[in-house]
Amino acid sequence: MIRSLRPLAAALLLLTVNCSLLTETKAQTPKTYTSAEILLGLKKLNVLGSVMYLAAHPDDENTRLIAYMANERLLETSYLSCTRGDGGQNLIGPELREGLGVIRTQELLAARRLDGGRQFFTRANDFGFSKTSDETFRIWDKEQVLADMVWVIRQRRPDVLITRFPPDARAGHGHHQASAILAAEAFSAAGDPKRFPEQLQYVQAWQPKRLLWNTGSFFVKPGENMDGYLRLDAGGYNPLLGQSYGEIAARSRSNHRSQGFGSAAQRGEALEYFQPVKGDKATKDLFEGVDQTWNRVPGGAAVGKLIEEVIRKYDPSNPSASVAGLLKVRDAVGNLWQNAIAKDAGLPINKPTTAEQYWLSEKDEQIETLIKAALGLYVEATANTATAVAGQPIEVTYEITNRSKWTGKLSEIATSPNAIGGDTLFYKPLIVDKSIRTTKRQLIPLFIQESQPYWLREKGTIGMYSVPEKTPLGSLTKVSLGSKNSPDYINKKKELEANPNVFLARQLLIGLPENRSAIDGIVGLDFENGKGAKMHFRLQVPVQYKHTDPVLGELYQPLAVVPPVLVNLPPARSYVFADAQPKTVPVTLRAGRAGVSGRLALALPAGWKCEPATFDFALAAKDEELTVNFQVQPLAGAAPGRAELRATATVAGQAYARGIQKIEYPHIPTQFLFPEAVAPLVKLDLKRRGQNVAYLMGAGDEVPDALRQIGYNVTLLEPKDLTAARLKEFDALVVGIRAYNTVDALKTKQPEILKYIEQGGNVVVQYVVNRGTVMPEIGPYPMTLSSDRVTVEDAPVTLTKHQLLAAPNKITADDFKGWVQEQGLYYPSKWDPKYQTVISSSDPGEAPKESAILVTDYGKGHYIYTGLSLFRELPAGVPGAYRIITNMISYGKEVAQ
Repeated sequence: MIRSLRPLAAALLLLTVNCSLLTETKAQTPKTYTSAEILLGLKKLNVLGSVMYLAAHPDDENTRLIAYMANERLLETSYLSCTRGDGGQNLIGPELREGLGVIRTQELLAARRLDGGRQFFTRANDFGFSKTSDETFRIWDKEQVLADMVWVIRQRRPDVLITRFPPDARAGHGHHQASAILAAEAFSAAGDPKRFPEQLQYVQAWQPKRLLWNTGSFFVKPGENMDGYLRLDAGGYNPLLGQSYGEIAARSRSNHRSQGFGSAAQRGEALEYFQPVKGDKATKDLFEGVDQTWNRVPGGAAVGKLIEEVIRKYDPSNPSASVAGLLKVRDAVGNLWQNAIAKDAGLPINKPTTAEQYWLSEKDEQIETLIKAALGLYVEATANTATAVAGQPIEVTYEITNRSKWTGKLSEIATSPNAIGGDTLFYKPLIVDKSIRTTKRQLIPLFIQESQPYWLREKGTIGMYSVPEKTPLGSLTKVSLGSKNSPDYINKKKELEANPNVFLARQLLIGLPENRSAIDGIVGLDFENGKGAKMHFRLQVPVQYKHTDPVLGELYQPLAVVPPVLVNLPPARSYVFADAQPKTVPVTLRAGRAGVSGRLALALPAGWKCEPATFDFALAAKDEELTVNFQVQPLAGAAPGRAELRATATVAGQAYARGIQKIEYPHIPTQFLFPEAVAPLVKLDLKRRGQNVAYLMGAGDEVPDALRQIGYNVTLLEPKDLTAARLKEFDALVVGIRAYNTVDALKTKQPEILKYIEQGGNVVVQYVVNRGTVMPEIGPYPMTLSSDRVTVEDAPVTLTKHQLLAAPNKITADDFKGWVQEQGLYYPSKWDPKYQTVISSSDPGEAPKESAILVTDYGKGHYIYTGLSLFRELPAGVPGAYRIITNMISYGKEVAQ
């Protein structure tokens, strides 16, 4: 985001906390605007109305309605998602939990960039599928999620709230139900100053006009009369954008690639229905009784007329001709700011934002964006490196291009937060269509912490993320100061004392979709048109990393601040010991800066041995890597079950125990996570039959590595390899999660798989989603897949006397203890009698589900379908999961190994 820091507006930002604190930062190509988009922006400048959509997850939102509200009604439109979708499945890669939450956050931001909305979140954690709101509220901190909702509502001041779901079982998912229940409570609480009064030092209580439920045919009973509902046609065509709102929505929704939500465009009429929930009743329009003109701001009517004049005179072939008119609008808004300041004279400096100030701030920012767009002004700041360490210098290249007839000059380049290097004054003319490129060496302040997403910096609970109590603007937490005896601590403390205003309270982080940029460049520009009109810009530009991919072209990503040394263990790997033989634990060190040295060690529980005990390292160059192989083995006193190992590098008295995880997909900016260098350490009693396993990957999982940990030789096959002759080389074929949803070739390869089974092979198929299968039957005999699941991970299990549970390992109820997130999903609801059931379990209050494992003989071989969430349990080091999948692979074989 490029943001104006006009002195008057900047002064007000010091006095108030406005919506810009909740505006997403965008790691992307600096935005340029077409002539039509500028005209649409001018029209939006004259609308003072706001709407907020509320639901539970990424992809729950109605993208067509958001596109309609933002681009047809020209409202400030936002989507508040309770969660970041961490508990879902991933159709495009192996990331789960926190990594998936980061992907889905960025997918939402990509969607909003297309449909025109803004994106916000609460601290609720998507802990997986929930069947009821009661269960959800047992795991979420309901009052905390409600407070977060109220905070965002008070920040954004929506006139109308709209929910996606009803507050009952029709919503399907417990999170869905909970989002509707919380929305109704937040509607009332936001306007009550007695609720969450700690927020009122920043904002005022705000009462939306009404709360509506965006219902539809999928929620109503067959034949139900919907004539009494409010309705609108959201399928219209926007000639300035050249698309219908259904077309925009399809492009927006198709950003949810991790969920497989690619959508076809819709054109023509698209009716949306709304049922009143709370607030003033409306009879014809959602915004009845809401003044959406400049009359909302005292003295604002004159501003509206000035904007109308700019729109009337707008020349699409020469947008810069509108700049003089926009400067008059800006001056008029500035006068209203002055009036607001005068009104508030003598009030405390941290007084809450008023409704008047909210709209002045919103429109002031829009005016600056429109002026910049009309000038064709291009400004970017790019670093010479993708990662950097606090306290180290980087080179930042500034590019400024004036593509208008206005005369300009570059007057200043500075850094925010303030850093050593200071400001640089320039007096360089901005010649039309001639770019200025200048490189400045800038030091990243020592108090800037690693670029870990702010909601992951502290350990939360299963249901809630934790946000640091006090965080410097550049992303610091109190623990990042390090040891009090270290030089870094002393230097950082000095910097913080010299910059007392760099901290953000926890409250000001809540709701943000992502971190602020690590550092920003400040670019001062002066323009005049030769006819007496003059202006000064002071633009805040995020410093990003830019590179050119030979296939995808120019790409931007956030500049990531990293620790001096990164400690990486293989991702999603458990170290599983079925005997006393040592295993290699590779630890890869990566230098965040040049010239880093120290000592690396593994911390193990009692009864375990490690060689070497420690390793001294020295990394000369930035990004240099060194892999140290530790040999780990259990001794006679090692306790059975799950423990953990931890890798730590000590540099100059400071311990570092986090690695770096790069998340890279073409539809979102590259992201970095800094996971703890911790891995499950499992000692178990395990016997297996067979040695060679073929694995067909589906949507992506870490099961092959888990099988290698227990001694199997695992070969990843391509669909072309699925012939009976090739499969005959293996003791079993294991089919990855959702393969029958994602591997189209299975339509033609299924006969070869069945032939392999018929000739004596063993096939284990992991869960398949009940919609969108590539073929009607995934097994040798009919079964009907469903969305049935057992969401309580420790639900009691009833075991049959089936041979699968008897050999080579005796499976007991203890093997289902310590599971994570869920027990299983996508269980068949019907199956041919030739399938045998093996276990049964259920969520509280439900009938037992018997199809978590289905086994059948086919010819000389065996087929097993399982909905058990082995793809989660194996990487988490759950001992019982290893014993169960070993029995599946070994089924029907005689000799245990």
